[in-house]
Amino acid sequence: MKVMTIVGARPQFIKAAPVSRALRRQRGATEVLVHTGQHYDDNMSEVFFRELDISPPDRHLGIGSGAHGDQTGRMLIAIEATIAHLRPDWVLVYGDTNTTLAGALAAAKLRVPVAHVEAGLRSFNRDMPEEVNRVVADHVADLLFAPTSAAVDNLRREGIARSRIVRTGDVMYDAALYYGAKAERESRILDTLGLSAGQYVLVTIHRAENTDNRGRLKAILRALERLSRTITVVLPLHPRTRAAMQRSGLGTNTRIRTIDAVGYLDMVMLERNARLIATDSGGVQKEAYFYRVPCATLRNETEWVELVRAGWNRIVSPDSADRMFGALHTMLARFRRPRGGRSLYGDGHAAEAIAKRLLHA
Repeated sequence: MKVMTIVGARPQFIKAAPVSRALRRQRGATEVLVHTGQHYDDNMSEVFFRELDISPPDRHLGIGSGAHGDQTGRMLIAIEATIAHLRPDWVLVYGDTNTTLAGALAAAKLRVPVAHVEAGLRSFNRDMPEEVNRVVADHVADLLFAPTSAAVDNLRREGIARSRIVRTGDVMYDAALYYGAKAERESRILDTLGLSAGQYVLVTIHRAENTDNRGRLKAILRALERLSRTITVVLPLHPRTRAAMQRSGLGTNTRIRTIDAVGYLDMVMLERNARLIATDSGGVQKEAYFYRVPCATLRNETEWVELVRAGWNRIVSPDSADRMFGALHTMLARFRRPRGGRSLYGDGHAAEAIAKRLLHA
């Protein structure tokens, strides 16, 4: 069995790492790794392959950035030619990016079975490009690997046959368990930045709904500036965010510790030791939960609804600097950790379940 894994963005590298490792352990399974190049600089791509022990891509399509239609169109052309040449038995896609949309569509058009990891997530906001991508990918996929019961319920409500849905748990939880010890051994990011555990807020901003809306981006930065008067704020800058700040003429005060985007192991250490995480990233929301750090989601909704219900995550609208600051300040002062219990995202063996299901499909 030949599985073509299609990735292109840093969250997908993290998700693909445990699945690739599990596929290598399956007798009779061969993986071909295709990188679209959606994320292409070292801090957003190559460093993840090195740190996660992922083999270099078998094919690098070099698509790069661009408007949604342009980028997705170029991906479709390149992926279609790659599938036609390599003739895989399965195409495996991850998450909600343009890479996932293009990979799923190209495979479906060529009648190659599609498996979607992280299927069934819904924010119910079609203004988000990611929501459109994940819905389309789910509805052309032949196997839908859902991380949670809520994801399964979403798929069933949309009329997808139960026989196509497999609840596996979350491969990012697999990665968190596997790489946590490695991060402790190898990362020096806290020493480099002069940070102490529990004495800073970690912030990540990258989604278009925040970076491409000058009013929202300004509100976020102003709220963070106020927060930085009482606690250190660390802001690794995604290239999109940096470009948006430059384009909009928005800067930060010197109190906010803006740094370049960091690799996975350094990010794990920053997350594990933060007092609070504020983010618009779906993956970072989950990682905050894995490391039992409270999280504020800087959006008006989240696809990870179970985190809000469990009390680990709070939705904080980025439309008002005053309200955002108030919510973050309150979380710092009054957050009480919810009681323990079973993990919301499985037992850490999601990748193994996915590999076995593909092999016996």
